[in-house]
Amino acid sequence: MELAEVAERFESLHDEVAKVVVGQDELVEGVIIALFAEGSVLIEGVPGLGKTLLANTLARAVSCEFKRVQFTPDLMPSDITGHNVFNVNDGRFDFNRGPVFTNLLLADEINRSPPKSQSALLEVMQERQVTVDGTVYPLTPPFLVLGTQNPIEHEGTYPLPEAQVDRFLFKLMVDYPSQAHENEILQQLADGRDWRGATAAAVRPVLTGADVIAIQRAVGAVRVEPAVINYITSIVQKTREDPAVYVGASPRGSIGLFVASRTAAACSGRDFVTPDDVKRIAPWVLRHRLMLKPESVIEGLDADTVVHQILATVEVPRA
Repeated sequence: MELAEVAERFESLHDEVAKVVVGQDELVEGVIIALFAEGSVLIEGVPGLGKTLLANTLARAVSCEFKRVQFTPDLMPSDITGHNVFNVNDGRFDFNRGPVFTNLLLADEINRSPPKSQSALLEVMQERQVTVDGTVYPLTPPFLVLGTQNPIEHEGTYPLPEAQVDRFLFKLMVDYPSQAHENEILQQLADGRDWRGATAAAVRPVLTGADVIAIQRAVGAVRVEPAVINYITSIVQKTREDPAVYVGASPRGSIGLFVASRTAAACSGRDFVTPDDVKRIAPWVLRHRLMLKPESVIEGLDADTVVHQILATVEVPRA
């Protein structure tokens, strides 16, 4: 697939999803870029902002298999990955595949399960495979994990381990829509749309799984000049040196910023990455990879503020 066609496919998919997920353009854009970059997304926002609706709509627009796992305190790892069941008739164990064997997996309220269950996704998100009793079961591409969590309700939740959080390519924040966009949502209901979002309105498939795989391969043709590579690593290095940061981004953060910037450039129809691509994507890639010092948090700093301060201090390479 040519890069010009990648941009066309991105626009058509974005427009189709935005018909239903109203007023969340950055969220829609970020999830699509993550899909094309073979990454996963952690979405944080209060209930009722359309996180589940987004996953349903994206699955319909891409014409791929979608499964949802509601994370709860009693969820077991085998409930996610699957388990072996003894077949009495054949006298052997058969593997019963779990919901992770899909194309788009919604890990709803992922922080409501203990780390033991959360860790079931580590191998899935990194290697795109599941290992049970020594047998490896590869997943069918394309594959995307959308994890959601509520930022305000912490009772009965288990903070995600740093190793788990670091596996997400992006962390995207969902905010309230504007009144104009909320009016548009209610007008859709007045016009007969199911308010539960179960039918995802009149979403039509605009891409197939094969199209997504072709796009993922086409992204590899995007050039990243040495100066831009140095710009990426300079930003990540600064996260490790900033006095407000206790733990900065790892090399996985540099890789994520590289891959995501290249994908963003392809979605814009370009075969080269610009510093603006890096700056636009950086908060999505880095905000969940920074651990601030307690005194910095007390002073009111957050990860986004630190990332923007770093972007303002790192010298931007000239074209």
